[in-house]
Amino acid sequence: MPTKRLPYKGSQRKLVLAFDVGTTYSGVSYSILDTNQVPEIKGVTRFPAQEHVGGDCKIPSLLYYDKSGAVRAAGAEAMREDIVSMKEDEGWVATPWFKLHLRPKNGVSTPNDVASKIPPLPPNKTPVQVFADFLRYLHTCTRSYIEETHGLALAPAGTTTSWWTTLENEGQIDFVLTHPNGWEGAQQETMRRAAVLGGLVKSQEEADNRISFVTEGEASLHFCLHSGLPAEALKNGKGALIVDAGGGTVDMSAYACGKTDEWFEEIAAPQCHFQGSIFVTFNARAFLEAHLRNSKFVDDVPHISECFDKTTKLRFRNQNDPQYIRFGGVRDKDLAFGIRSGQLRLEGSQVASFFAPSIACITESVKNQLTAAQKPIHSIFLVGGFAASDWLFSQLKENLEPLGLAVLRPDTHVPRPYTVFSSNKAVADGAISFYLDHRVSSRMSRFTYGVNCHVPYNPSDEDHRVRSITSWLSPSGARRVPGFFSVILPKNSQVSETKEFRRSYFEESDYLSNFSSVQVSLDCYRGKVDSPKWVDVDSDNYSSLCTITVDLSQMGKALGPFKGANGRVYYKADFDIILLFGLTELKAQLCWRERVGIFNFRGTEKRTPAKIVYEPMNTFT
Repeated sequence: MPTKRLPYKGSQRKLVLAFDVGTTYSGVSYSILDTNQVPEIKGVTRFPAQEHVGGDCKIPSLLYYDKSGAVRAAGAEAMREDIVSMKEDEGWVATPWFKLHLRPKNGVSTPNDVASKIPPLPPNKTPVQVFADFLRYLHTCTRSYIEETHGLALAPAGTTTSWWTTLENEGQIDFVLTHPNGWEGAQQETMRRAAVLGGLVKSQEEADNRISFVTEGEASLHFCLHSGLPAEALKNGKGALIVDAGGGTVDMSAYACGKTDEWFEEIAAPQCHFQGSIFVTFNARAFLEAHLRNSKFVDDVPHISECFDKTTKLRFRNQNDPQYIRFGGVRDKDLAFGIRSGQLRLEGSQVASFFAPSIACITESVKNQLTAAQKPIHSIFLVGGFAASDWLFSQLKENLEPLGLAVLRPDTHVPRPYTVFSSNKAVADGAISFYLDHRVSSRMSRFTYGVNCHVPYNPSDEDHRVRSITSWLSPSGARRVPGFFSVILPKNSQVSETKEFRRSYFEESDYLSNFSSVQVSLDCYRGKVDSPKWVDVDSDNYSSLCTITVDLSQMGKALGPFKGANGRVYYKADFDIILLFGLTELKAQLCWRERVGIFNFRGTEKRTPAKIVYEPMNTFT
């Protein structure tokens, strides 16, 4: 059900670039916006050292660093045989799956031992630095491709500056970065810092204005809509579930038509699970390490696992047929362990067991989405690189079709024989569609958000009495009890992009100077209590999402001074925190009213943006 896109109405040319940095493979899409022209979505289909050049190509998310910390190879170049040999001779360090070092601590379904399976980063390299280096590489390749393809390296008549340089200097290049559903503001801020460090933009201010984010699930929806999602799939209030199965994560996003067929709304809180295709390889390696423990080929397990990842895993279709991993030459033999002529024989059922945790996770997650969705879901659309696995697709159909669900896979996800799970660029294309079309009008909150604050002590309230030992006297002389969770947004709330969530708070102090920088922690409750009230109940499921920093000194006379108990002079700021949760990024504002006249009447409402600061350690390193 593609919708006709309107012509671009901007007054000057603009370039939009979407970078989809995946766990295993990455892709880039773009659109050149010219006045009164209908924008088109195009892909970067040519990268250095790439073997397969075509309309659906992606490159490995891989970097090699030398001992000095310099990048020596990236992308497809890092897979060349001469580079692999040089890597071993020179002691270069590879960075497979570096994206997972940015993963959040909370909010994502993660196998218990995932941290031990992700290779460490090179010495003295942080996740931000590695991500920045890869963004720089993608940016350089993208510029070369677009200049060569569209002539943007040429200067327009009468000028000496190329189109690209002019667009760059005038701030007319925007970026869209994609990330898994489970990533939050801290991960977005990390990616934004990496974009500055990688040279995509020149400053943090430019990054704030020119870089936007979209989840992989929402980008996949836009891709499906742009590619012709069957109209009947979302008619008559029907919902559809987008299952974006990638290299590292599996993202679940449920949508239905909104008030019109042009707009869509999220109908269940999105989910994210670390059960992508690399976890199939992790399971295979664990089996091989045990199976070959007493074999002379035990030291070859890393290589055999890599061969499984590149061949056997990709073509596996039938658990009743034996499977083979070719890893050596005709003289490599150990019949006791099923090795003959450089091939390891495995039962099909054993290979199926490597996929089983991912299949079980996806199946259970789909069932959870069916239960949580505000509208009935009738269709499942399987996208992402892992979607190219025929075994995954067939097993999901077998598990889910008895539930009355149609399990579909867009044509672009049908694999070529024996190619890697990277034959699509749905997320990169969908990210550009998100920028151009913006079809999602409301989203669902994944957790309960609020502020840990203090409230007036009530001796008749049992909850207050049991916490009386923590109560204290405020500067105004009132007795307060801390630890109350003031909910701003409950879990599973449908939030439009323009809806404001607002709560009133106050700050008291003996000193006026303390109001120049007031910090309010926005907390997140991820547990199962329906109406969380006190942060010392189920305390392990509370975490700080970010800190909202505001300057209250601009409130002027509204701050006082006031006189409290026993004539104590104090200052007080009454203000509202306004949050916009319906966007792909959290936005915050501070609101207050001026006090005017000798009687301090409340005047006009004033608003100012609040700075949101995320905890730098809210990711694994």
